Amino acid sequence: MKILIVQNRKGIGDMVIFLPYIEAISKKFGKPVSILVKENSKASHFLKDNKYVDNIIILDRDNKDRKGYHDGIMGSIKLIKDLNKFNFDKIFIFNSSLRFNLIAKLSGIKKIYQYPLFEKKNQHIVEAAQNFLKEKLDLDILSTSKIEVSNDKVNYAKIKYKILQNQINILLGIGGSGETKRIPSGIFIKFMKYCSESFNCRFFLATGQKQEEQKILDEILKSEFKNKCVSLNLLKLDEIIPIIKNCNISICNDSSFSHLSAALEVPTIVLMADTPLIYGSYSTNMYPIIPDGEETVGHDTLGKNKINPDKIYIKFKNLLN
Repeated sequence: MKILIVQNRKGIGDMVIFLPYIEAISKKFGKPVSILVKENSKASHFLKDNKYVDNIIILDRDNKDRKGYHDGIMGSIKLIKDLNKFNFDKIFIFNSSLRFNLIAKLSGIKKIYQYPLFEKKNQHIVEAAQNFLKEKLDLDILSTSKIEVSNDKVNYAKIKYKILQNQINILLGIGGSGETKRIPSGIFIKFMKYCSESFNCRFFLATGQKQEEQKILDEILKSEFKNKCVSLNLLKLDEIIPIIKNCNISICNDSSFSHLSAALEVPTIVLMADTPLIYGSYSTNMYPIIPDGEETVGHDTLGKNKINPDKIYIKFKNLLN
């Protein structure tokens, strides 16, 4: 039996969120599955040690800067031909798209499981997936994701980066895909000051390559704590993951690193400035901090300057204990 799972959302975070449901389907049928995902999900970078996935097929469409191989009508025909080669018996489509339903049928896949068609609007990312597997397979799935990484890779990173057990090793996920998600460097620096006054700390700085993210990185590296910092921005994702696994705790913006860290079972404080709270609370390894004066957080909260470093530090100390 060959099974395909379609997860066509963009980005690392969404890919991580769907890992429990991919694992559940694999376990249900007793064999690894194939997944159809977008390149920017970076699935191939963090699923190398995942025993539930045996094949990653790239969906090349909806790119911002170029026309993808699977875009348009001709792209759909190409995708049908691509999937035909695998002779899939079952497909699980984690979206409500008629397009994917037709592609599945024309690919000769006999058993099609999919979200209800035409119900994309206001669809809850976690509840929709849970309800889908409950209805189709009678499975009750918790939303906590998990990424497997080999002990050899973890130990290699520990040696290479001199990660010591007598230190508190902290991942700081200072980047973010949007300007309103990126917490100012001064808030991180104040938190670093609190930590350094009470603990022997080392900070691993994770961010993307955008100019605005690099500015935050530079400001932290110019602070009094520069000698306690290790910048990860020039490393590949599969090199960063074993480093994160070695950390005691993470403090991250709502970004790919908060999702990765929590899925690596590292306690992760998520600084939620401007996106729905579910993205920083779906995992039992996540501990959200919201802006001062807010009861919750969502799109257009615009609270990045109201994240309180005192609250971050209090949560940090509680988690260490």
